Amino acid sequence: MTASGVPLVDFLVLAAALFCIGLFTALRRSNAIVILMGIELMLNAVNVNLVAFSRFLPQNNDRGQAFATFVLAVAAAEAAVGLAMAIIVSRKRNTIAIEKIDLMRG
Repeated sequence: MTASGVPLVDFLVLAAALFCIGLFTALRRSNAIVILMGIELMLNAVNVNLVAFSRFLPQNNDRGQAFATFVLAVAAAEAAVGLAMAIIVSRKRNTIAIEKIDLMRG
């Protein structure tokens, strides 16, 4: 099954690669900004899957593209809140390394 010459499997492999890179980045890094970038990569992998399945399903509806737009809005809000928190923590502790942040301890 192809649409415009590119098979569905290629989109799925691309999305799987993006998701694995994002997961590895989010789990292995200690910098808060890099962890947020890994989460963004995982969300973009989900968007690739949603749009690809929306394109390749026989109903040809735009439900996948609508969900992808919603995921983009959530990702933008997550990035804004995450970066704001990183700025606040870096001002208080002079670092954004996850291991050195203990602001939530009692």
